[in-house]
Amino acid sequence: MTRLLRRVVVAPAVVGLAGVLWLTLPLWLVGAAALSPLLPGRWRALRLAWVVLVYLTIEALMLLVLLGLWLASGFGRRIRSPYFEGIHYDLVQGVMWVFFREARRVLKLTIETDGPDPDAHPGRPLLVACRHAGPGDSFTLVHALMHWYSREPRVVLKDTLAWDPMIDVVLRRIPARFISPHPAAGEDLESQIAALATDLDENDAFVIFPEGGNFTPARRQRAIDKLRKLGLERMAERAEAMTNVLAPRPGGFIAALDAAPEADVVLVAHTGLDHLLTVGDLWRELPMDKRIVMRWWTVPRDEIPEGREERIDWLFGWWERIDAWIDEHSAKDTDPRRK
Repeated sequence: MTRLLRRVVVAPAVVGLAGVLWLTLPLWLVGAAALSPLLPGRWRALRLAWVVLVYLTIEALMLLVLLGLWLASGFGRRIRSPYFEGIHYDLVQGVMWVFFREARRVLKLTIETDGPDPDAHPGRPLLVACRHAGPGDSFTLVHALMHWYSREPRVVLKDTLAWDPMIDVVLRRIPARFISPHPAAGEDLESQIAALATDLDENDAFVIFPEGGNFTPARRQRAIDKLRKLGLERMAERAEAMTNVLAPRPGGFIAALDAAPEADVVLVAHTGLDHLLTVGDLWRELPMDKRIVMRWWTVPRDEIPEGREERIDWLFGWWERIDAWIDEHSAKDTDPRRK
């Protein structure tokens, strides 16, 4: 029922809203320009409004193209065939390229990657584990994997993102999983993750966010309290020492490791995309005139422990390293005036 609501109500509403915004373009452009001098930031209202319009326009056009592909595939009968899957990956890559190009131009952003060369893993699948601080890092990570690393991502993400109709439609036609933070009784999330990580080929990248949700102080404390409730005092103490990330939930990551025994692991941290969780956050903290840095570390498969407890300890150790890196780089990397 919820999916039907998204498809027959939300999706057409997005297309209609994009059309209305273009028809009234002069009015809201003048209004945003008039407000901009009264608000903090250089033309903040106008720049943000333009980026929102670009995204809605891309979304509306994509929904129409996706409808056409559904019809062309025999009303969805062949939509998950390799041919149509390839078309959808090409569409996602194109959309990411257009949106990031325009967002970087308008918001004056510099996005840098620091770490292994894109050719560091020829012919090997990847398991990519990233810290999670908001929806912005999901988009940026997928863009980086597709545009710079020439990978086809398989993404595990929260089901709340399915309310975006373009994301909902596209990610149900390519390998991906929407995961509920409150699974139904009997629902085995680790098995779902393992199924998605099975049979990765040489240009695939399985993407998971081991924290299970965006970082907030309240979620951080709940994660620490849960570890203590489970009697894992040592892990709780380690989680308390990390101030920029949540304690990782190892179950899904370990399930992916077991399902993809040939894959190397890449760990990703970033600065500049933190705390963009609500509309108010986007207004106050949307990065403008900044540098965003993504730090990548690669771990060959033969360096990863085999035992479950050893893997949990290994993952916590990497999250401590990511937390320390964020402490060191968050201020200097997000402000281009600081060298």
